[in-house]
Amino acid sequence: MNNHGRLRSLVLVLGAGIVAIGRGYAQDAASGEKIFVQCKACHQIGENAKNAVGPVLNGLFGRKAGMIEGYSYSSANKNSGITWDEATFREYIKDPKAKIPGTKMTFPGLKDPKQIDDIVAYLKQFDSTGKKTGAVTVPAGRKFARAL
Repeated sequence: MNNHGRLRSLVLVLGAGIVAIGRGYAQDAASGEKIFVQCKACHQIGENAKNAVGPVLNGLFGRKAGMIEGYSYSSANKNSGITWDEATFREYIKDPKAKIPGTKMTFPGLKDPKQIDDIVAYLKQFDSTGKKTGAVTVPAGRKFARAL
């Protein structure tokens, strides 16, 4: 095999490896739904969601912290100045009390990056009314419509 053939083989092998790695880090909303079971003790999501121990999580991304009507937030949360985006939520869900000292949230956090990817994908499905939008996001931020 000449140098051109070796280079082509190397590029193909590296390309296949990158595709495999990319798939390994893709967000999985179905897995996120299973992880959300931990959150259900305090939070609800979906069309019939109501505030409970924690606030409703419908339409979380893009919302200012401490703004769900009818929920009694801690001063720390209300005054945090946070607008929930993916990066902020990822930091928060790893260790809520570190991100917002004084928060009422007692959950110790998710430490596994894959679980965080998956819970983000699950939460992103729900608009502010609790309807599923049918879109999931991969880490690079590209949106893919789910086949119905």
